[in-house]
Amino acid sequence: MSLAGWAALILAGGAGRRFAGAAPGDKLLADLAGAPVIRRLAARVADAGFGEVVCITGAAHDRIKAALAGIDLRIIAAPDWAEGMAASLRAGVAALSPDARGACLFLGDMPLVPVALCEDLVAAAEASGYAARARCMGRPGHPVAFTRAAFADLLALKGDQGASALLAARGLAVAYLDTADRGALLDIDTPADLAALTAAWKTCATSATSESATARGPLPKP
Repeated sequence: MSLAGWAALILAGGAGRRFAGAAPGDKLLADLAGAPVIRRLAARVADAGFGEVVCITGAAHDRIKAALAGIDLRIIAAPDWAEGMAASLRAGVAALSPDARGACLFLGDMPLVPVALCEDLVAAAEASGYAARARCMGRPGHPVAFTRAAFADLLALKGDQGASALLAARGLAVAYLDTADRGALLDIDTPADLAALTAAWKTCATSATSESATARGPLPKP
């Protein structure tokens, strides 16, 4: 399944207040093995083959825009970002091309999210007619693929909520794709989370280098 007709939405509009009292944007701009967290994620998504990639900012628009310089994506500021995640979702969906068949949703603080699952998620979402979500160890995670049929519901979301309640309410219209990749669950809320994720990132990078060196073929960048 090609991703060319699909969009990617990266939500990066939150203030990250739980990140040790940091200033807005500090969580997404924190160093992850030599690059900002948000850049690590955005570079992986931009390389995945989507028809368009849109990053929604808010609290630290200028700083995040600077951190993403050179990556092939559009950056949109959500004017009402302080309302919460729903505002970023609405801004992102509203910014998509009218030709987009759907969108895969990524959270800016999940740089190890399994982007490689997106083709299978898109296929599952189109088969279900509404959405498909990654699931790890029985827990719903990311990415999430929404068909265009879900866009009206996403545009109606309010407050500091994502789409989890919406997905739960849709029952069998949402497919789940099980994965052993814990990147589907790993996010950054605290400096301790960042330290753990940095260790995991370095492990992935080391593994990719080792396998390439043994001629098993090129692997995705971590």
